[in-house]
Amino acid sequence: MSDEIRSLPRLNEPAPDFTANTTHGAYTLSSKRGKWVVLFSHPADFTPVCTTELVEFARNYDTFQAMNTDLVGLSIDSIYSHIAWTRNMEQNFGVKIPYPMIADLDMKVASAYGMVHPGASSTATVRCVFVIDDKGVLRAMIYYPLTNGRNVQEIIRLVTALQTSDKNAVATPVNWQPGEKVIVPAPTTSAGAEARLNDSNVEATDWYFSKKSL
Repeated sequence: MSDEIRSLPRLNEPAPDFTANTTHGAYTLSSKRGKWVVLFSHPADFTPVCTTELVEFARNYDTFQAMNTDLVGLSIDSIYSHIAWTRNMEQNFGVKIPYPMIADLDMKVASAYGMVHPGASSTATVRCVFVIDDKGVLRAMIYYPLTNGRNVQEIIRLVTALQTSDKNAVATPVNWQPGEKVIVPAPTTSAGAEARLNDSNVEATDWYFSKKSL
């Protein structure tokens, strides 16, 4: 097993802390406590798929901010390359990149988060997304191949679902969208199972499967 895979962080454990140079200056992850963070990597600057992704993240920046969520990008490129690319995107697509981009030339952050997969590329990060909550805990990870861009709306949906689960002690079903019914945790005793079937506050298909509106 490679060092990159061995170092892969684990869900519901503290996200690896780091301080890194970005287009907005020094960035320390642990200084972001109280806010959610979406940390995402891209393979390389000045590449077409990555350009579409960063522009789309920028277009949805205000949505993430309204969710108390910061965005931060990363690749194994220099700060000068990042600056030139963000200026190029603003010129060509009319979109300013409002979030910081980490220049991870020494690959310290990429290694800590298992972003480099030699089977895909030994010199570039794959498309990773890490959702870190307001307590600094890693809550979700998504990996994409080099050839295919991410769906930013799905990342928004995922963060919304995680925040909804935390706030209401519920789960969300497949394809859940804000405003739809959520899943109520199943009871853990026989008496609780019996009571659940008679609970008028939930829509109980069976004792273990119940939904409700928030």
